[in-house]
Amino acid sequence: MTDESARQTVLFPDLCDKPVVATFDEPHSSSDGGAILLNAIDRQLRLTAYLAAAVTDARDPAKVQHGLRDLIAQRIYGIACGYPDANDADGLADDPIQKLLLGRDPASGARLASQPTVSRFENRATPRWLYRLAEALTDAIVAHHQHRLRGRARRITVDLDVTDDPTHGAQQLTFFNGHYDTWCYLPLVAFVTFDDEPEQHLVAAVLRPGNAAASDGVLGLLKRLLPRLWRAFPGARIRVRLDGGFAGPLLFDVLEAATVEYVVAMGETPVLTREAAFYLEQIRDTATAAHETTKTYGECRYRTRSWPHERRVIIKAEIVCLAGRAPQDNPRFVVTNLKQTPGWIYEQVYCARGEIENRIKELHDRLQIDRTSCCRFWPNQLRVLLTAAAYVLMQELRRRAADTAYARAQVTTLREGLFKLGARFVVSVRRVAVHLPATCPSIRSWRQIALACGASPG
Repeated sequence: MTDESARQTVLFPDLCDKPVVATFDEPHSSSDGGAILLNAIDRQLRLTAYLAAAVTDARDPAKVQHGLRDLIAQRIYGIACGYPDANDADGLADDPIQKLLLGRDPASGARLASQPTVSRFENRATPRWLYRLAEALTDAIVAHHQHRLRGRARRITVDLDVTDDPTHGAQQLTFFNGHYDTWCYLPLVAFVTFDDEPEQHLVAAVLRPGNAAASDGVLGLLKRLLPRLWRAFPGARIRVRLDGGFAGPLLFDVLEAATVEYVVAMGETPVLTREAAFYLEQIRDTATAAHETTKTYGECRYRTRSWPHERRVIIKAEIVCLAGRAPQDNPRFVVTNLKQTPGWIYEQVYCARGEIENRIKELHDRLQIDRTSCCRFWPNQLRVLLTAAAYVLMQELRRRAADTAYARAQVTTLREGLFKLGARFVVSVRRVAVHLPATCPSIRSWRQIALACGASPG
């Protein structure tokens, strides 16, 4: 036992019938042994390869110890394993599993990048860099699903939403937002769903200033995303679902010119309020008599001064009845070019977009996409992109777990059940042996997922 390990030793004199000594002296071990699944998935998606190929390293090659691909992969794998801060890099620089994920010998391989190196990498981000990385992220995801589905999909649903990213310092372009009642950024995230699959796949994440309007950046994102989807899935119908903050004349013009289906919520106007009153009166007696929330659906043709023509508006006429309170009218409006019945469009199509809230919660609570603490805006955008890439790997891991107990598991459950396994490494001339706990409760699921990721029975 070295002097260093002796200082990291604690004694529990009465934990059991014998004194218990805990010592941090195991040189070739890791607490993330199961995370080798990340590299297996990444090799099939080629995600980090896409990202690294999108940017050019302007550093002097003779002085470069950690290439761009290694830095990108180190950050993405670290975030997926639950280490979102650049400060975590120092403690993980010699971690065998983190080195193995980057293709290095877990025992004798070179140390990974330190915190200063990672911070310099993040602060080199420029708008052109970030644009190329964002395009590469989308290209990698679309290409993967094109290969997976063989370019065949009947319908692709695109969901966009805005979320808040509270800030607690002097970050560049952070502003006070009255809606969220805090200083924040307002990231815009985009997801795609293929046919009736349960997973909504993240394809883009754009950090925006805290005072950005809901529609800022939406048209640019759609103009980049839609052509990629058409090229990859030429026979698919594309449907766009948006919340009320995105509604605007230019948006509808773009969607109609692109001949895509759309379902977009819209705020209340005097004309729509009068239209909704007709349907509300039809259910008022029923709601009042039973004192139960009652709703019905209708529709109308509507045109604002800025619209070139009338559009179909679905009306949800609802009277909310709560105990001890007077009934309240609660009309809702959705603009659409779909032809189905109003009730089906609202309940089966529009309401289904609420599922992306669960994806956004995972990004916030499980992967800390809001860890945007850099002083400058562009490094924070880079962090958002790297976190999005880590989430893509976790989503693919969840898809590979379809026939296991982790089929619908949240990111934290995936990480704790499949990654956080104590591992001991034995490196010989012929192979690297990773010894995982024999008592691991997720052995069968882990092995099944590993086989689905390209491993062979051994």
